Amino acid sequence: MSSTTAAKTIVGKSIGPTGYGLMGLTRPWDQIEFSASTKLMKTALGQGANVWNGGIHYGTPDRNSLHLLKHYFEQNPQDADKVVLSIKGAYDGKTHIPDCSPEGIRASVEEAVRVLGGCKKIDVFECARVDPNVPIETSVQALAELVKEGKIGGIGLSEVSAETIRRAHAVHPIAAVEIELSIFTPDAVTNGVAEACHELGIALVAYSPVSRGLLTGEFRRPEDLPANDMRRMLPRFKSDAFVQNFKLVEAVEKIAERKGATVAQVAITWVRRQGAIPIPGSTKAERVVQNCVDVELSDDDLKEIWALIESLPIAGQRYGGKFEQYLNQ
Repeated sequence: MSSTTAAKTIVGKSIGPTGYGLMGLTRPWDQIEFSASTKLMKTALGQGANVWNGGIHYGTPDRNSLHLLKHYFEQNPQDADKVVLSIKGAYDGKTHIPDCSPEGIRASVEEAVRVLGGCKKIDVFECARVDPNVPIETSVQALAELVKEGKIGGIGLSEVSAETIRRAHAVHPIAAVEIELSIFTPDAVTNGVAEACHELGIALVAYSPVSRGLLTGEFRRPEDLPANDMRRMLPRFKSDAFVQNFKLVEAVEKIAERKGATVAQVAITWVRRQGAIPIPGSTKAERVVQNCVDVELSDDDLKEIWALIESLPIAGQRYGGKFEQYLNQ
């Protein structure tokens, strides 16, 4: 497959080819000081990674992405117009159940706006998952009202199918669609999601472009993960699955060596070539910089990677358990 060009704007604002995922900066365990996170965010912006993606449930009710963002923009008010901010909400971080009713959406948006305190506008608001109890048209109409009121700049969708994208877009223009997309999870390229976004002029935003660290080569055995690392619970990191999945990592490593690049750089560049804006997160400044480097991948290189994807199938679900029911909806 040849490469596809990604969107250049979201809600009319220019965006770089890479974004920055904020989830890891406010995790409840192994907490990072806001001062350190602010330096990482500044580094990302300096590399042109101005699509920032956070969530109300990324952390705790009193210490999540919104609190970090308020801290950042109070210190760096000049950056507010440079950043395209996407916030996920309408989701209970404890029960992991979405509430995309009009009331649930409004409460979530108003909470996010309250915490930000006027230091930065929410450019895009996404329901973190589709609510099976609420028609997507109802949820989008509720978000459209909030756009009209000026509380948010645009509407995003997360973990949706091509059909849902088209239904939602028929109610109100969709600014961005966020999905998991990586060499380990290429589904969006083959299930019509990427095609629908490109056809409708919707920015395709890719989370987990290095598959939660698997495509960095940093972890070569499941035991390499810290004892308290939540990834130990994910199916793809379990012992037998990890052994199978690492075969693909090793194959991509050979391409990276040939290109004089890291595995992560090849993996992230591959995502860009699918017409998506990758939003890798990192708590290391050098990794933030590395993630923004584009690698020269020819059509032949892309074909080689697709051949590897097809010949080395991935073992294990993305999340496992009850979380799977909310994916690709």
